[in-house]
Amino acid sequence: MRGPREARRGPLLNDPGLIFDGSVLVRNGLVEEVGPTRRVENLKTARGAIEINAAGRVVMPGFVDGHTHLAFPPPGLARTDTASALNAVKSATASTLAIQMRNYLRAMARHGTTTVEAKAACGGGQSSGLKLLRALALVKHDPVDVVSTFLLCLPPPGGEPDAAEAAVVWACEELLPLVARRRLARFADIEWSPGERRQRLIRRYIETTARLGMGCRVHADGDGPGEATALGCELRVAGIDHLEKIAVGELGGVASGPVVTLLPGLAFHRGSRPAPARALLDAGAAVALASNFNRSDSPILNMQTVVSLACREMGLTPAEALVAATVNGAYALGCVSTAGSIEHGKPADLIVFNVSDYRELGHHSGMNLVHLTMKRGEFIYQEGAVAPLAAEHVRLPW
Repeated sequence: MRGPREARRGPLLNDPGLIFDGSVLVRNGLVEEVGPTRRVENLKTARGAIEINAAGRVVMPGFVDGHTHLAFPPPGLARTDTASALNAVKSATASTLAIQMRNYLRAMARHGTTTVEAKAACGGGQSSGLKLLRALALVKHDPVDVVSTFLLCLPPPGGEPDAAEAAVVWACEELLPLVARRRLARFADIEWSPGERRQRLIRRYIETTARLGMGCRVHADGDGPGEATALGCELRVAGIDHLEKIAVGELGGVASGPVVTLLPGLAFHRGSRPAPARALLDAGAAVALASNFNRSDSPILNMQTVVSLACREMGLTPAEALVAATVNGAYALGCVSTAGSIEHGKPADLIVFNVSDYRELGHHSGMNLVHLTMKRGEFIYQEGAVAPLAAEHVRLPW
């Protein structure tokens, strides 16, 4: 995935940077060298290294899942049952919520994800939002890297006339300064909502996050995605997500705009039309892929499945899908210096796959093809044998 110091667009998305018969030299958790095996194994610094044989397998950067709803709702509760979900958050401690999240993060690691974005949004006021952010802070590097985002969901149109303005004023004047001061989130996100008045509020929210030194993302899963894209490009937000409803004629500006994160698993679960990925790519957009993991109504946490769906349902090539799921995801999260590619000096976040050709990942579905997952130079998952296990050796996590 080595390439120019910018998110991949156009033909660059179709070039994963293959090294046939390659090796990676890892020292102190960092990539020291990557290249043809004959050259790497003859380096002086490679003498005495432990050799991990990956013959016949694909080695690539760990997946970067740049859009999840890991923090809310809690397990077993639908997002539509807002009252029960809020009560569950209020009655739990941050440590309890962190334990629940860690179980899912471990499952992600088993499927090859090494960096995850997680949104904290529950509409339960400042205390609930801060509790979710504190819980995310407890799992920030355990077992994978977690990038925290605060998501503001505006009240639906048709309710109290001043409810949306009150929510934005509260977020801009009280919550976001507190979150920035405590460094509880790298990003602030806001759900797009059409209408001139609401667009003014969203503009204020985005400008406030920039003033506080936080990145901002736009959650454009509703009506008016063209307007969301235009405003995002104008204000140079960090990313625009969803865009399932955008029309081909509304793609102006994406060629030089922020990374667009698409969520093929969402359309799969809803049985709806996915975002027009091919049109976005042809228009010059820098496209990333993410799972949109939501524990109740979008329970995909396997980025291999996301890659497969992008190839099957969105028309991406396997190379485009893998670049979108790694290095472009890292650009979307502002962490390309530590994730998304195998390059000298970067943390060794690697996956070893049980396939001999990366293109196979575009055709498999529902299987875990990961043989090994490495995070910062340490193996955190290894494929295990299927064998009898004595009952007294089984230890449940609760």
